[in-house]
Amino acid sequence: MISSTPKTDTVHVIGGGLAGSEAAWQIANAGVHVVLHEMRPLRMTEAHHTEGLAELVCSNSFRSDDAANNAVGLLHAEMRRLSSLIMRCADVNQVPAGGALAVDRDGFSAAVTRALHDHPLIEIDRAEIAGLPPAEWSNVIVATGPLTSAPLADAIRELTDENALAFFDAIAPIVHKDSIDMSVAWFQSRYDKVGPGGTGADYINCPMTKEQYDAFVAALLAGDKVDFKDWETNTPYFDGCLPVEVMAERGHETLRHGPMKPVGLTNPHNPTVKPYAIVQLRQDNKLGTLYNIVGFQTKLNYGAQQRVFRTIPGLGNAEFARLGGLHRNTFLNSPKLLDGQLRLRAQPRLRFAGQMTGCEGYVESASIGLIAGLYAAANAQAQSLEPPPVTTALGSLLGHITGGHIETIEAGTRSFQPMNINFGLFPPLASAPTKKPDGTRLRGNEKTVAKKQALSARALADLDRWIADHLRVAAAA
Repeated sequence: MISSTPKTDTVHVIGGGLAGSEAAWQIANAGVHVVLHEMRPLRMTEAHHTEGLAELVCSNSFRSDDAANNAVGLLHAEMRRLSSLIMRCADVNQVPAGGALAVDRDGFSAAVTRALHDHPLIEIDRAEIAGLPPAEWSNVIVATGPLTSAPLADAIRELTDENALAFFDAIAPIVHKDSIDMSVAWFQSRYDKVGPGGTGADYINCPMTKEQYDAFVAALLAGDKVDFKDWETNTPYFDGCLPVEVMAERGHETLRHGPMKPVGLTNPHNPTVKPYAIVQLRQDNKLGTLYNIVGFQTKLNYGAQQRVFRTIPGLGNAEFARLGGLHRNTFLNSPKLLDGQLRLRAQPRLRFAGQMTGCEGYVESASIGLIAGLYAAANAQAQSLEPPPVTTALGSLLGHITGGHIETIEAGTRSFQPMNINFGLFPPLASAPTKKPDGTRLRGNEKTVAKKQALSARALADLDRWIADHLRVAAAA
Protein backbone atom coordinates (compact mmCIF):
# COMPACT_ATOMS: atom_id res chain seq x y z
CA MET A 1 0.00 0.00 0.00
CA ILE A 2 2.70 2.47 1.02
CA SER A 3 4.67 3.96 -1.83
CA SER A 4 6.07 7.24 -3.07
CA THR A 5 3.12 8.81 -4.87
CA PRO A 6 2.21 12.29 -6.07
CA LYS A 7 0.62 14.66 -3.56
CA THR A 8 -2.97 13.60 -2.89
CA ASP A 9 -5.77 14.80 -0.65
CA THR A 10 -4.44 16.42 2.48
CA VAL A 11 -4.88 14.68 5.83
CA HIS A 12 -5.35 16.92 8.88
CA VAL A 13 -3.99 15.71 12.22
CA ILE A 14 -5.17 17.59 15.31
CA GLY A 15 -2.81 17.33 18.26
CA GLY A 16 0.99 17.30 18.35
CA GLY A 17 1.52 14.78 21.13
CA LEU A 18 3.02 11.35 20.65
CA ALA A 19 0.02 9.92 18.78
CA GLY A 20 -0.45 12.92 16.51
CA SER A 21 3.25 13.21 15.76
CA GLU A 22 3.49 9.52 14.87
CA ALA A 23 0.36 9.69 12.73
CA ALA A 24 1.67 12.69 10.78
CA TRP A 25 5.00 10.93 10.18
CA GLN A 26 3.36 7.76 8.86
CA ILE A 27 1.05 9.72 6.57
CA ALA A 28 3.87 11.81 5.11
CA ASN A 29 6.07 8.76 4.62
CA ALA A 30 3.22 7.28 2.58
CA GLY A 31 3.55 10.19 0.17
CA VAL A 32 0.50 12.08 1.41
CA HIS A 33 0.47 15.77 2.38
CA VAL A 34 -0.45 16.32 6.03
CA VAL A 35 -1.18 19.37 8.16
CA LEU A 36 -0.37 18.86 11.85
CA HIS A 37 -2.38 21.26 14.01
CA GLU A 38 -0.94 22.01 17.48
CA MET A 39 -2.42 24.80 19.62
CA ARG A 40 0.68 25.31 21.77
CA PRO A 41 2.18 27.85 22.37
CA LEU A 42 -0.85 29.92 21.29
CA ARG A 43 -2.83 28.11 23.96
CA MET A 44 -1.07 26.08 26.62
CA THR A 45 -2.51 23.27 28.74
CA GLU A 46 -2.31 22.81 32.50
CA ALA A 47 0.34 20.09 32.12
CA HIS A 48 2.56 21.17 29.20
CA HIS A 49 5.50 23.52 29.68
CA THR A 50 6.97 23.87 26.16
CA GLU A 51 5.84 24.26 22.58
CA GLY A 52 7.73 21.13 21.52
CA LEU A 53 5.92 18.35 19.74
CA ALA A 54 5.64 15.01 21.58
CA GLU A 55 6.42 16.68 24.92
CA LEU A 56 6.53 14.12 27.74
CA VAL A 57 4.45 15.59 30.54
CA CYS A 58 4.91 12.83 33.13
CA SER A 59 7.55 10.11 33.25
CA ASN A 60 10.47 9.96 30.81
CA SER A 61 10.23 6.16 30.61
CA PHE A 62 8.78 4.09 27.78
CA ARG A 63 8.92 1.12 30.17
CA SER A 64 10.48 -2.26 29.39
CA ASP A 65 12.40 -2.72 26.15
CA ASP A 66 12.46 -6.52 26.45
CA ALA A 67 10.68 -7.71 23.31
CA ALA A 68 10.90 -11.39 24.23
CA ASN A 69 9.35 -11.27 27.71
CA ASN A 70 7.33 -8.06 28.03
CA ALA A 71 4.30 -6.91 26.04
CA VAL A 72 5.34 -3.25 25.91
CA GLY A 73 8.84 -4.27 24.82
CA LEU A 74 7.21 -6.30 22.06
CA LEU A 75 5.20 -3.23 21.04
CA HIS A 76 8.49 -1.30 20.84
CA ALA A 77 9.88 -3.93 18.46
CA GLU A 78 6.78 -3.91 16.28
CA MET A 79 6.83 -0.11 15.99
CA ARG A 80 10.50 -0.16 15.02
CA ARG A 81 9.62 -2.59 12.22
CA LEU A 82 7.05 -0.05 11.05
CA SER A 83 9.58 2.82 10.91
CA SER A 84 8.12 4.60 13.93
CA LEU A 85 9.36 8.16 14.42
CA ILE A 86 8.63 8.00 18.15
CA MET A 87 10.77 4.90 18.59
CA ARG A 88 13.57 6.27 16.40
CA CYS A 89 13.77 9.47 18.44
CA ALA A 90 13.52 7.54 21.70
CA ASP A 91 16.39 5.27 20.70
CA VAL A 92 18.75 8.13 19.83
CA ASN A 93 17.90 10.01 23.04
CA GLN A 94 18.09 7.04 25.41
CA VAL A 95 19.41 7.49 28.94
CA PRO A 96 20.49 4.68 31.33
CA ALA A 97 17.50 2.93 32.92
CA GLY A 98 18.36 -0.76 33.24
CA GLY A 99 16.05 -2.84 31.08
CA ALA A 100 13.70 0.06 30.44
CA LEU A 101 13.80 2.54 27.58
CA ALA A 102 14.04 5.99 29.17
CA VAL A 103 14.82 9.16 27.27
CA ASP A 104 16.18 12.66 27.67
CA ARG A 105 12.78 14.32 27.47
CA ASP A 106 14.01 17.61 25.97
CA GLY A 107 16.22 15.88 23.43
CA PHE A 108 13.44 13.48 22.50
CA SER A 109 10.87 16.23 21.92
CA ALA A 110 13.38 18.32 19.97
CA ALA A 111 14.21 15.36 17.71
CA VAL A 112 10.53 14.67 16.96
CA THR A 113 9.85 18.36 16.33
CA ARG A 114 12.85 18.68 14.01
CA ALA A 115 11.97 15.56 11.99
CA LEU A 116 8.39 16.69 11.45
CA HIS A 117 9.41 20.26 10.67
CA ASP A 118 11.95 19.10 8.07
CA HIS A 119 9.67 16.66 6.26
CA PRO A 120 8.63 18.16 2.89
CA LEU A 121 5.09 16.77 3.10
CA ILE A 122 4.33 17.98 6.63
CA GLU A 123 2.95 21.42 7.40
CA ILE A 124 2.77 22.44 11.07
CA ASP A 125 -0.07 24.80 11.95
CA ARG A 126 0.20 26.45 15.36
CA ALA A 127 -3.48 27.18 15.95
CA GLU A 128 -6.30 25.82 18.07
CA ILE A 129 -9.09 23.87 16.40
CA ALA A 130 -11.90 25.22 18.56
CA GLY A 131 -14.73 22.87 17.71
CA LEU A 132 -15.31 20.32 15.00
CA PRO A 133 -12.92 20.58 12.03
CA PRO A 134 -14.23 22.40 8.93
CA ALA A 135 -16.58 20.27 6.85
CA GLU A 136 -14.26 20.42 3.84
CA TRP A 137 -11.61 18.47 5.73
CA SER A 138 -12.54 15.00 4.55
CA ASN A 139 -9.76 13.02 6.25
CA VAL A 140 -9.02 14.01 9.85
CA ILE A 141 -7.25 12.37 12.80
CA VAL A 142 -8.10 13.74 16.25
CA ALA A 143 -5.27 12.97 18.67
CA THR A 144 -5.66 15.63 21.34
CA GLY A 145 -5.19 13.38 24.36
CA PRO A 146 -6.49 13.71 27.92
CA LEU A 147 -6.15 17.51 27.90
CA THR A 148 -8.35 18.18 24.88
CA SER A 149 -9.42 21.82 24.82
CA ALA A 150 -12.93 22.52 26.05
CA PRO A 151 -14.43 23.71 22.72
CA LEU A 152 -13.29 20.60 20.86
CA ALA A 153 -14.30 18.28 23.71
CA ASP A 154 -17.75 19.88 23.83
CA ALA A 155 -18.16 19.46 20.07
CA ILE A 156 -17.18 15.78 20.25
CA ARG A 157 -19.52 15.24 23.18
CA GLU A 158 -22.42 16.77 21.28
CA LEU A 159 -21.63 14.77 18.14
CA THR A 160 -21.36 11.44 19.94
CA ASP A 161 -24.12 11.97 22.47
CA GLU A 162 -21.65 10.82 25.12
CA ASN A 163 -21.60 12.76 28.39
CA ALA A 164 -18.35 11.45 29.87
CA LEU A 165 -15.44 13.02 28.05
CA ALA A 166 -13.71 14.79 30.94
CA PHE A 167 -13.89 13.45 34.47
CA PHE A 168 -11.94 11.63 37.13
CA ASP A 169 -11.55 8.31 35.42
CA ALA A 170 -11.86 5.66 38.12
CA ILE A 171 -10.12 2.44 37.07
CA ALA A 172 -10.44 -0.90 38.83
CA PRO A 173 -7.48 -3.32 38.84
CA ILE A 174 -7.47 -6.13 36.27
CA VAL A 175 -6.13 -9.58 37.10
CA HIS A 176 -4.91 -12.39 34.83
CA LYS A 177 -7.48 -15.16 35.23
CA ASP A 178 -4.88 -17.92 35.38
CA SER A 179 -3.32 -16.34 38.48
CA ILE A 180 -6.53 -16.63 40.56
CA ASP A 181 -6.66 -19.51 43.04
CA MET A 182 -9.86 -21.32 42.13
CA SER A 183 -9.47 -23.72 45.06
CA VAL A 184 -10.53 -20.71 47.15
CA ALA A 185 -12.64 -18.71 44.66
CA TRP A 186 -15.59 -19.93 42.61
CA PHE A 187 -17.79 -18.93 39.66
CA GLN A 188 -21.33 -17.71 40.39
CA SER A 189 -23.62 -14.75 39.72
CA ARG A 190 -25.72 -13.38 42.57
CA TYR A 191 -28.82 -15.54 42.89
CA ASP A 192 -27.50 -17.40 39.81
CA LYS A 193 -28.97 -14.60 37.71
CA VAL A 194 -28.46 -14.96 33.96
CA GLY A 195 -27.82 -11.52 32.47
CA PRO A 196 -27.40 -10.58 28.77
CA GLY A 197 -24.67 -12.81 27.42
CA GLY A 198 -24.29 -14.48 30.82
CA THR A 199 -24.66 -18.03 32.11
CA GLY A 200 -25.55 -17.52 35.76
CA ALA A 201 -21.93 -18.14 36.73
CA ASP A 202 -20.37 -15.00 35.35
CA TYR A 203 -18.37 -13.72 38.32
CA ILE A 204 -15.38 -15.08 40.20
CA ASN A 205 -16.10 -14.78 43.92
CA CYS A 206 -13.51 -14.46 46.71
CA PRO A 207 -14.92 -14.98 50.24
CA MET A 208 -13.84 -13.19 53.42
CA THR A 209 -14.38 -13.91 57.11
CA LYS A 210 -15.15 -11.04 59.48
CA GLU A 211 -11.52 -10.98 60.62
CA GLN A 212 -10.27 -10.84 57.03
CA TYR A 213 -12.76 -8.08 56.18
CA ASP A 214 -11.79 -6.00 59.21
CA ALA A 215 -8.10 -6.29 58.34
CA PHE A 216 -8.79 -5.47 54.69
CA VAL A 217 -10.71 -2.28 55.47
CA ALA A 218 -8.00 -1.17 57.90
CA ALA A 219 -5.33 -1.75 55.22
CA LEU A 220 -7.37 0.19 52.66
CA LEU A 221 -7.65 3.20 54.96
CA ALA A 222 -3.96 3.07 55.92
CA GLY A 223 -2.60 2.58 52.40
CA ASP A 224 -0.63 5.36 50.73
CA LYS A 225 -2.69 7.33 48.19
CA VAL A 226 -1.67 9.13 45.01
CA ASP A 227 -2.15 12.90 45.25
CA PHE A 228 -4.13 14.80 42.65
CA LYS A 229 -2.15 17.01 40.28
CA ASP A 230 -2.92 20.73 40.49
CA TRP A 231 -4.80 20.67 37.19
CA GLU A 232 -6.98 17.74 38.32
CA THR A 233 -8.30 19.18 41.56
CA ASN A 234 -11.43 20.81 40.09
CA THR A 235 -12.57 17.81 38.04
CA PRO A 236 -15.46 15.89 39.66
CA TYR A 237 -15.60 12.15 40.22
CA PHE A 238 -17.41 10.22 37.52
CA ASP A 239 -20.87 9.29 38.82
CA GLY A 240 -21.00 5.78 40.25
CA CYS A 241 -17.22 5.33 40.36
CA LEU A 242 -16.15 6.37 43.85
CA PRO A 243 -12.73 5.02 44.89
CA VAL A 244 -13.00 1.95 47.10
CA GLU A 245 -11.10 3.67 49.91
CA VAL A 246 -13.50 6.65 49.79
CA MET A 247 -16.39 4.24 50.25
CA ALA A 248 -14.54 2.65 53.19
CA GLU A 249 -14.07 6.08 54.78
CA ARG A 250 -17.84 6.50 54.88
CA GLY A 251 -18.22 3.69 57.37
CA HIS A 252 -16.66 0.36 58.30
CA GLU A 253 -19.61 -1.62 56.91
CA THR A 254 -20.11 0.44 53.73
CA LEU A 255 -18.27 -1.97 51.45
CA ARG A 256 -20.30 -4.92 52.77
CA HIS A 257 -23.43 -3.11 51.59
CA GLY A 258 -21.80 -2.12 48.30
CA PRO A 259 -19.41 -4.01 46.01
CA MET A 260 -18.54 -6.60 48.72
CA LYS A 261 -22.08 -7.56 49.76
CA PRO A 262 -22.25 -11.31 50.51
CA VAL A 263 -25.86 -11.92 49.43
CA GLY A 264 -27.11 -14.40 46.82
CA LEU A 265 -23.90 -16.45 46.79
CA THR A 266 -22.90 -19.84 48.21
CA ASN A 267 -19.30 -20.96 48.52
CA PRO A 268 -19.12 -24.50 47.06
CA HIS A 269 -15.80 -25.07 48.87
CA ASN A 270 -17.53 -24.49 52.24
CA PRO A 271 -21.31 -24.37 51.59
CA THR A 272 -22.44 -24.40 55.24
CA VAL A 273 -20.54 -21.24 56.17
CA LYS A 274 -21.81 -17.89 54.91
CA PRO A 275 -18.97 -15.48 54.00
CA TYR A 276 -18.95 -12.18 55.87
CA ALA A 277 -18.00 -10.30 52.69
CA ILE A 278 -17.27 -11.27 49.07
CA VAL A 279 -15.03 -9.65 46.46
CA GLN A 280 -16.24 -10.25 42.90
CA LEU A 281 -14.26 -10.23 39.65
CA ARG A 282 -15.96 -9.80 36.29
CA GLN A 283 -14.74 -10.89 32.86
CA ASP A 284 -13.09 -7.92 31.17
CA ASN A 285 -12.22 -9.11 27.66
CA LYS A 286 -13.88 -11.40 25.14
CA LEU A 287 -11.00 -13.85 25.30
CA GLY A 288 -11.81 -14.49 28.97
CA THR A 289 -8.18 -14.05 30.03
CA LEU A 290 -8.68 -10.90 32.13
CA TYR A 291 -10.98 -10.18 35.08
CA ASN A 292 -11.53 -6.82 36.79
CA ILE A 293 -12.16 -6.45 40.53
CA VAL A 294 -15.71 -5.10 40.63
CA GLY A 295 -16.08 -1.73 42.34
CA PHE A 296 -12.40 -1.47 43.24
CA GLN A 297 -11.42 1.73 41.45
CA THR A 298 -8.79 3.33 43.67
CA LYS A 299 -6.26 6.09 44.34
CA LEU A 300 -3.97 3.79 46.33
CA ASN A 301 -0.45 3.88 44.95
CA TYR A 302 0.72 0.84 43.02
CA GLY A 303 2.74 -0.68 45.84
CA ALA A 304 -0.16 -0.40 48.28
CA GLN A 305 -2.58 -1.88 45.75
CA GLN A 306 -0.51 -5.00 45.22
CA ARG A 307 0.04 -5.45 48.95
CA VAL A 308 -3.59 -4.84 49.99
CA PHE A 309 -5.40 -6.58 47.14
CA ARG A 310 -3.26 -9.72 47.47
CA THR A 311 -4.68 -10.15 50.97
CA ILE A 312 -8.03 -10.99 49.33
CA PRO A 313 -8.53 -14.78 49.56
CA GLY A 314 -7.87 -16.31 46.16
CA LEU A 315 -5.72 -13.37 45.01
CA GLY A 316 -2.62 -14.13 47.06
CA ASN A 317 -0.61 -14.76 43.87
CA ALA A 318 -2.55 -12.41 41.61
CA GLU A 319 -0.78 -11.09 38.53
CA PHE A 320 -2.14 -7.67 37.59
CA ALA A 321 -2.60 -6.77 33.93
CA ARG A 322 -3.40 -3.25 35.11
CA LEU A 323 -3.51 -1.64 38.51
CA GLY A 324 -6.24 0.76 39.51
CA GLY A 325 -6.14 4.51 39.26
CA LEU A 326 -8.09 7.71 39.35
CA HIS A 327 -7.12 10.71 37.25
CA ARG A 328 -8.52 13.25 34.88
CA ASN A 329 -8.95 11.71 31.47
CA THR A 330 -10.64 12.36 28.15
CA PHE A 331 -11.53 9.30 26.13
CA LEU A 332 -14.29 7.85 24.03
CA ASN A 333 -16.37 4.75 24.57
CA SER A 334 -14.47 3.46 21.56
CA PRO A 335 -16.05 -0.01 21.10
CA LYS A 336 -19.41 1.75 20.75
CA LEU A 337 -18.38 4.88 18.87
CA LEU A 338 -15.50 3.84 16.58
CA ASP A 339 -15.28 1.33 13.76
CA GLY A 340 -12.41 -1.09 13.16
CA GLN A 341 -10.35 1.64 11.46
CA LEU A 342 -10.79 4.08 14.34
CA ARG A 343 -13.36 6.17 12.43
CA LEU A 344 -16.21 7.82 14.28
CA ARG A 345 -19.36 5.98 13.24
CA ALA A 346 -21.39 9.21 13.50
CA GLN A 347 -19.00 11.05 11.18
CA PRO A 348 -16.49 8.75 9.42
CA ARG A 349 -14.29 11.58 8.15
CA LEU A 350 -13.07 11.85 11.76
CA ARG A 351 -10.61 9.21 12.92
CA PHE A 352 -9.36 9.14 16.53
CA ALA A 353 -5.94 8.13 17.83
CA GLY A 354 -3.91 7.97 21.02
CA GLN A 355 -5.17 8.17 24.55
CA MET A 356 -8.59 9.45 23.44
CA THR A 357 -9.32 5.96 22.10
CA GLY A 358 -8.87 4.24 25.46
CA CYS A 359 -5.24 3.20 25.61
CA GLU A 360 -2.83 4.07 28.41
CA GLY A 361 0.87 4.87 28.11
CA TYR A 362 3.23 6.74 25.83
CA VAL A 363 4.02 3.80 23.59
CA GLU A 364 0.43 2.58 23.37
CA SER A 365 -0.77 6.07 22.39
CA ALA A 366 1.95 6.41 19.75
CA SER A 367 1.19 2.95 18.34
CA ILE A 368 -2.48 3.80 17.83
CA GLY A 369 -1.34 7.04 16.18
CA LEU A 370 0.83 4.91 13.91
CA ILE A 371 -1.99 2.64 12.73
CA ALA A 372 -4.40 5.59 12.43
CA GLY A 373 -1.83 7.29 10.19
CA LEU A 374 -1.53 4.22 7.99
CA TYR A 375 -5.33 3.99 7.71
CA ALA A 376 -5.65 7.70 6.86
CA ALA A 377 -2.89 7.49 4.24
CA ALA A 378 -4.58 4.50 2.60
CA ASN A 379 -7.87 6.38 2.57
CA ALA A 380 -6.22 9.43 0.97
CA GLN A 381 -4.87 7.20 -1.80
CA ALA A 382 -8.22 5.46 -2.36
CA GLN A 383 -6.77 2.21 -1.07
CA SER A 384 -7.65 -0.16 1.75
CA LEU A 385 -5.48 -1.61 4.47
CA GLU A 386 -6.10 -4.83 6.34
CA PRO A 387 -5.75 -4.51 10.12
CA PRO A 388 -2.60 -5.90 11.72
CA PRO A 389 -3.01 -9.48 12.98
CA VAL A 390 -4.71 -9.79 16.37
CA THR A 391 -1.77 -11.96 17.43
CA THR A 392 0.51 -8.90 17.38
CA ALA A 393 0.82 -6.31 20.14
CA LEU A 394 -0.44 -3.58 17.81
CA GLY A 395 -3.33 -5.72 16.57
CA SER A 396 -4.37 -6.89 20.02
CA LEU A 397 -4.40 -3.34 21.39
CA LEU A 398 -6.36 -2.11 18.38
CA GLY A 399 -8.75 -5.02 18.78
CA HIS A 400 -9.37 -4.19 22.44
CA ILE A 401 -10.13 -0.57 21.59
CA THR A 402 -12.47 -1.30 18.70
CA GLY A 403 -14.29 -4.37 19.95
CA GLY A 404 -12.34 -6.68 22.24
CA HIS A 405 -13.92 -5.32 25.39
CA ILE A 406 -16.83 -7.18 26.92
CA GLU A 407 -19.73 -5.04 28.09
CA THR A 408 -20.84 -5.24 31.68
CA ILE A 409 -23.32 -8.05 32.34
CA GLU A 410 -25.53 -5.81 34.42
CA ALA A 411 -27.05 -2.47 33.49
CA GLY A 412 -25.17 0.57 34.73
CA THR A 413 -22.41 2.98 33.88
CA ARG A 414 -20.22 2.21 30.90
CA SER A 415 -17.49 -0.29 31.67
CA PHE A 416 -14.94 0.38 28.92
CA GLN A 417 -11.74 1.68 30.50
CA PRO A 418 -8.27 2.63 29.22
CA MET A 419 -5.74 -0.20 29.00
CA ASN A 420 -2.00 -0.67 28.72
CA ILE A 421 -0.72 -3.35 26.37
CA ASN A 422 -0.40 -6.70 28.15
CA PHE A 423 -0.27 -10.35 27.16
CA GLY A 424 -3.83 -10.82 28.44
CA LEU A 425 -5.07 -9.04 25.29
CA PHE A 426 -3.44 -11.61 22.98
CA PRO A 427 -5.29 -14.67 21.66
CA PRO A 428 -4.06 -17.78 23.49
CA LEU A 429 -1.45 -20.00 21.89
CA ALA A 430 -2.73 -23.06 20.07
CA SER A 431 -0.64 -25.10 22.49
CA ALA A 432 1.36 -23.82 25.43
CA PRO A 433 5.06 -24.75 25.61
CA THR A 434 5.73 -27.70 27.92
CA LYS A 435 9.43 -28.43 27.36
CA LYS A 436 12.73 -26.56 27.27
CA PRO A 437 14.99 -26.63 24.19
CA ASP A 438 16.94 -29.49 25.80
CA GLY A 439 13.77 -31.59 26.09
CA THR A 440 13.33 -31.35 29.86
CA ARG A 441 9.95 -30.31 31.24
CA LEU A 442 9.17 -26.71 32.14
CA ARG A 443 8.38 -26.18 35.80
CA GLY A 444 6.83 -23.39 37.87
CA ASN A 445 7.61 -19.90 36.59
CA GLU A 446 9.45 -21.37 33.61
CA LYS A 447 6.06 -22.07 32.02
CA THR A 448 5.03 -18.40 32.29
CA VAL A 449 8.32 -17.23 30.80
CA ALA A 450 8.10 -19.72 27.94
CA LYS A 451 4.51 -18.71 27.22
CA LYS A 452 5.41 -15.02 26.96
CA GLN A 453 8.35 -15.78 24.69
CA ALA A 454 6.16 -17.91 22.44
CA LEU A 455 3.53 -15.16 22.23
CA SER A 456 6.24 -12.64 21.31
CA ALA A 457 7.80 -14.88 18.67
CA ARG A 458 4.39 -15.51 17.11
CA ALA A 459 3.63 -11.78 17.11
CA LEU A 460 6.81 -10.72 15.33
CA ALA A 461 6.51 -13.49 12.73
CA ASP A 462 2.88 -12.53 12.01
CA LEU A 463 3.72 -8.83 11.84
CA ASP A 464 6.54 -9.48 9.36
CA ARG A 465 4.11 -11.36 7.13
CA TRP A 466 1.58 -8.53 7.38
CA ILE A 467 4.21 -5.97 6.44
CA ALA A 468 5.32 -8.06 3.47
CA ASP A 469 1.74 -8.52 2.29
CA HIS A 470 0.36 -5.02 2.88
CA LEU A 471 3.10 -2.44 3.40
CA ARG A 472 6.31 -1.29 1.83
CA VAL A 473 8.38 -0.14 4.72
CA ALA A 474 11.93 -0.93 5.73
CA ALA A 475 11.77 -3.54 8.46
CA ALA A 476 14.15 -2.71 11.27
CA ALA A 477 16.65 -5.33 12.36
